[in-house]
Amino acid sequence: MKDIILKTLDASIAVKTEFFKNNGHLIIQCAECIVQCLTSGHKLLIFGNGGSAADAQHMAAEFVNRFEIDRTPLSAIALTTDSSILTSIGNDFSFDDVFKKQIDALGKKDDIALGISTSGNSKNVVTALGRAREKGLATIGLTGKNGGQMVAECDHLMCVATGSTARIQETHITVIHVLCDLVDRLLFPERF
Repeated sequence: MKDIILKTLDASIAVKTEFFKNNGHLIIQCAECIVQCLTSGHKLLIFGNGGSAADAQHMAAEFVNRFEIDRTPLSAIALTTDSSILTSIGNDFSFDDVFKKQIDALGKKDDIALGISTSGNSKNVVTALGRAREKGLATIGLTGKNGGQMVAECDHLMCVATGSTARIQETHITVIHVLCDLVDRLLFPERF
């Protein structure tokens, strides 16, 4: 059991190390894009399924409440939290539309749509990113494997190039925390 624990830890560290070495410039671009969005009075719309839904909610909470410093709340909404909206769209139309319809309702030009999918092929995430682009929102993707269909729908795509969903998700939450930290440092430099 101890060997399994240590092998899992080593694998997680190796995937994260490789990702951050190869994608630091993309993380900086995304942080700058988020700062530009927020300082111009726009908002971040975040979405995904399953563990990625949890990551979307986690990220929105870090922006609206706080990450590591007390500061003004930042405008972020997780599109994964309203069970009435999700189930009514899923029932009346299709589960594939649950995020797209919310982008239609809430998304405005120059907002950011941030989709999270470990495979890059979650139809409702890909569809929502496509709609966001049509409406003039910037699109950011957090994905894994080879990026899947999200590659074609994202202005900025951060892809964790491994086949392990667990390692992808572990890297995604670290990326989210790094983005939160960078955004805070760019927006509130006097607090550091």
